[in-house]
Amino acid sequence: MTVARPRSTGPTAPASTRGAVVGEVRVSHPERVMYPETGMTKSDVVAYYTGVAPALLAQLRDRPVTRVRFPHGVGGESFFEKNTPHGAPDWLRHRLLRAAPGGPDEGTLVDLPFLDDVAGLVWAANLGVLELHTPQWTVGPRGGVRRPDRLVIDLDPGPPAGLVACAAVARTVAVRLRADGLDPRPVTSGSKGLQLYARLDGTRTAMQVRQYVRDLAHALADADPAHVVAVMRTDLRHDRVFLDWSQNHPAKTTITPYSLRGRAHPTVAAPRTWDELDDPDLRQLTASEVLARVSDVGDLLTAR
Repeated sequence: MTVARPRSTGPTAPASTRGAVVGEVRVSHPERVMYPETGMTKSDVVAYYTGVAPALLAQLRDRPVTRVRFPHGVGGESFFEKNTPHGAPDWLRHRLLRAAPGGPDEGTLVDLPFLDDVAGLVWAANLGVLELHTPQWTVGPRGGVRRPDRLVIDLDPGPPAGLVACAAVARTVAVRLRADGLDPRPVTSGSKGLQLYARLDGTRTAMQVRQYVRDLAHALADADPAHVVAVMRTDLRHDRVFLDWSQNHPAKTTITPYSLRGRAHPTVAAPRTWDELDDPDLRQLTASEVLARVSDVGDLLTAR
């Protein structure tokens, strides 16, 4: 199976431009089953990522991508890959960056890849990548790390609490964020909970953003200790929603909106509307559902 690499992948690029051949990505073993419970193959993963590309690439733009690879599909070996692997194509953009303080590779130079176009997505999928994780900061045209342009709050339910409980807490979080002039957008994570994202103007450092979200999380936990917790101890999460503020640290990454998840079923980190969060049967969305939504309404995270 061969997928052409287009010249441009912007949401408004004409079809003839999107189909132009600049290079080729050859997909090996397209018949390989990546999700055994549903039969979704590597070819299907490629189709998902090419179909959702206009929305996904907007979220990946200028952010280095940490990948979670499942070479033989879900249920087999999996591993995080941060650096650009040996044998990466010469057209793949990558940069040497100094690892952020506070991470396991603090101070070292890491060679980080960027997925700029459909060809990059297909290249990753061909390596068995299902999950795409990104930081809250971006890299400038000269290679410098910019201040964060978004914040994220990860809402993680402790059983028996579930996604509906996360949605209720998300509304309370959103009230506080809006009071501070921010516009939070919900994303069901494709796993157990959801994230709230909000755009920033780039004036605050990553550690300042982290402190702001930490303070907000602890204030909400103090106000509603029966339903909300802001510390990472798992023994305190029973039937509560954990507000994880830590993913704003410059060394951390979060599942990228529109990315697949490496779960039994091909669920997706899916941007949602606030009205959807009122659904008493709220659930995670699958790849086919997200493809249909992107076709119908575009990118919910950037739409105004």
